[in-house]
Amino acid sequence: MAHHIDYYLSTLSPYAYLAGNRLEQIAAKYGAGVTYKPLDVLQLFARTGGQAPKDRHPSRMAYRAQELPRQAKKTGLPFNFQPAHWPTNAAPSSYAVIAAQNAGGGDLGGLVQAILRACWAEDRDIAEDDVIKDCLEQSGFDPKLADSGLLSGAETYAANLEQAVAANVFGVPFYVVDSGQSFWGQDRLDDLDQHLAGHL
Repeated sequence: MAHHIDYYLSTLSPYAYLAGNRLEQIAAKYGAGVTYKPLDVLQLFARTGGQAPKDRHPSRMAYRAQELPRQAKKTGLPFNFQPAHWPTNAAPSSYAVIAAQNAGGGDLGGLVQAILRACWAEDRDIAEDDVIKDCLEQSGFDPKLADSGLLSGAETYAANLEQAVAANVFGVPFYVVDSGQSFWGQDRLDDLDQHLAGHL
């Protein structure tokens, strides 16, 4: 029986960006389903003992400044360590992901990657309607989804946070498999692969 993965993410997360399309490739390899669950990562940190980057100790931020460029080099993805529009309001792009998932018919993983790429490689503000609509269109969705379902998007966005806390999620990207196993971080995708293969 194929597994299902709940993918908790923030459309502002550099680590979610550096995951690229590896989750989608792994899911396709094993026939696993994926539900995308964008959430407010700052609220998640507040609820689970984490801190926003601006509040972290300088030693942690110094490590982050080394680790992110290293991870970007490993993936080969273009990466701007200090994007022009970060942080910004993640809610509008998250609502678009939720609306697109409900609507179907496009490349949902591609949409998430396009939004993250817009922030971390293209210096675009993912809170802006025109940026979100462009990401929707290039991923095969109706750009008008950015204007619809705002109320249900907000409700789902809040519900995703509650579900994350209940599932012991404390950061992003976070992958929760219906087997009961969880994997935190894009650097654990190989472990997720091995788990779905029955080796871990």
